[in-house]
Amino acid sequence: MDLGPHSGFIIASYALCFLTVVALVAWVRIDKIVQDRALRQLAEQGISRNRPDTSKQ
Repeated sequence: MDLGPHSGFIIASYALCFLTVVALVAWVRIDKIVQDRALRQLAEQGISRNRPDTSKQ
């Protein structure tokens, strides 16, 4: 496969896009771990995630 004279730019663009997607996936996974830890700490303090029932108005 011949990418022509712009092969360096094309490969660099694909590599940068791939690294960006990997970084975003890692960021979301790390943030999920942090949020789960924070929710667990709040639950240990007795703070619930349940919303009040508003259908009885």
